[in-house]
Parts: sequence; structure tokens; C-alpha cells
Amino acid sequence: MKCMIVIPARLASSRLSQKLLLQAGGKSVLQHTYEAALKSSVAEEVIVAVDDPRLAAEVDSFGGQARLTSADCQSGTDRIAEVALMHEDISIFINVQGDEPEIDPKTIDAVAKLLLQHPEADIATAACAINDRERVEDPNCVKAVLGDDHRAITFSRAAVPHPRDGLTDTLLNAEPPNYWQHIGLYAYRREFLLWFATQPPGRLEQIEKLEQLRAIEAGKTIVVAPVEAAAPGIDTLEDFRAFTSRIESQ
Repeated sequence: MKCMIVIPARLASSRLSQKLLLQAGGKSVLQHTYEAALKSSVAEEVIVAVDDPRLAAEVDSFGGQARLTSADCQSGTDRIAEVALMHEDISIFINVQGDEPEIDPKTIDAVAKLLLQHPEADIATAACAINDRERVEDPNCVKAVLGDDHRAITFSRAAVPHPRDGLTDTLLNAEPPNYWQHIGLYAYRREFLLWFATQPPGRLEQIEKLEQLRAIEAGKTIVVAPVEAAAPGIDTLEDFRAFTSRIESQ
């Protein structure tokens, strides 16, 4: 099966204006992400799905491949579905978010390989263990609840599984882990991706503002690759400054 990495890139950003074009170490955030994605061993091609000619020009400037997609796309998944319509020969599309310049290529490979290993699954994603109380209780840290054989039961911003008798160190440090932080990197089968883009937001999705719940609610199968850590994304100016500092210290 052929795999393609698609980096959905949107120019506007509510918390940090045009963050994908910001420069660190002589390269844009988008270029750093693109170069990290190129290090994946599973994808035959890396494409940036952009919503603005300025992003397309940036991709062209560093020798990447850009596809201009509709400015009306509501999510990165919708943008990737547009690319999927252009590529009938690709079986699996991998969603690498454009604002994660430090994404580990091994995480990309783990997610793609897990989907290849589970023909019954529609999507694969990743998660890392949580063993501190602050992240478990933080609604900005999305939790994945895992069943047997890597299967996702659900995702939530809440502390799930909820500890009725209180969150103890024993629960936090259990092995295998009780708590998992979801990492927003996905591999989709083409047919699922095209189906997903035609569906209205689900009831649970609208409550939690988590797109993957649309698939869960519809009975689709998601498998989750356990990885060691989540790469820091760039949402705020503080995130960007921290990334710049790490780049400059290398």
C-alpha cells in the first residue's frame, strides 16, 4: 500500500498570527515540519495542503510540494480529504500538523505501520503515557482510553478513566499506564477519509470539540500507537520563543 504524508497548512491562526511563516534558525516553522516529515521511512511522498498562495510560495521556496486547497475547509482533515480526491493511487494518508516542527519521524512511522498491521482499523493515531496529576486534570491535554490490542475506546478532555476514590500515585504510575495523552497525528485509509469529510460533526464531537469522536460515535475503529513522548507544538508566542531557543542551542 502506498502512503502519503499531507501537512495541512492554514495561514490564519487565532493565537499566533501566521505562525507557519515565522522564522527560526533561518527556516520557517512550516519548513522545519516539512523536513521532519521527510525523514519518515514509510511515506513515498510529502505534500503540504495550503489554503493561501503565500503558504504555497513558502513551500516552493524550500523545494517542497504544495497543493492549494479550499479556504472553506473546516479542518485539517477536510483539507487532506481534498488531496485524497486527487490521488486515487494512495491507500493511506498521514496527517502531520504544520505547527509541529519537532515531530519525531519515528512517531509518524509507528502510526502508519500500526494501521498497516490492523486491516480492520480505519484510523491510527498515537499517545504517550501520563504520570503526573496536572496533565491528567488539564482539559487542554486530551486523554485517550485504550482497550486491548491498541484499540481506542474513547477520547476526552476530562480525566478518564475517572478515579472515583481519588487520583492516587498508584493510579498515576501503574504499568501498563492508566492514563494516555493523545497525540494529534493520524493515518487514515483513503475510503474512510473520503467518508469522514462528508459527515456532519457528531454529538460527542460538538461537546468536547474533538474531531476523532465523530469516528468513535459512528462505530469506526481507531488504533493507537504508544510512543515515548509528545513533540511540543507551536500555539502561542511563548511556544515559538521556546522552539527558537532550542533551535539556536543546537
